Amino acid sequence: MRQAVTRFALLSAVLMALSACGLQPMYAGGGNSAVAQGLAAVDVPAIPGRDGWLVRNALTDKLGVAGQASPQYRLDVRLDDSLEALGILGDDTISRERRILRARYQLVDLASGEILLDATAGSDAGIDVVSSEYATIAAEQTALENLARDVADRIVRRVALTLRAQGEQASE
Repeated sequence: MRQAVTRFALLSAVLMALSACGLQPMYAGGGNSAVAQGLAAVDVPAIPGRDGWLVRNALTDKLGVAGQASPQYRLDVRLDDSLEALGILGDDTISRERRILRARYQLVDLASGEILLDATAGSDAGIDVVSSEYATIAAEQTALENLARDVADRIVRRVALTLRAQGEQASE
């Protein structure tokens, strides 16, 4: 019993210390928060290629743009997808590949045309090259799908931070 009281007291002290440092939840207020509404007001134009289709779908899922009538922002994304050989065996066959997906993106305020954010995001994955060509191609595609989700997560996180900072500047 004494241990439970000590743990509770320690947890309370940690929570009070966190509130004193100014740490605030990003989405305080749920779907009605300024950040959530700002994210829902971001339009993502089509991005060329299969990798673009995957990244755009992941972005629209995470931004919650379905049904948004009048976007306030546009997110322009350019992708660079590459596949490079890492492990080369004595008989000049490849044993390992690395898939790299990089995105350069800009968040544009549609009302003013101002670029609010100009940044990059990227991720990479290692792929074992096996004797089955089908299995290798499947692994490359799975890696691309995972990388697209990861890059979209990074972009949305950065856009949310930018929109939160914009909201704080506007309220001052």
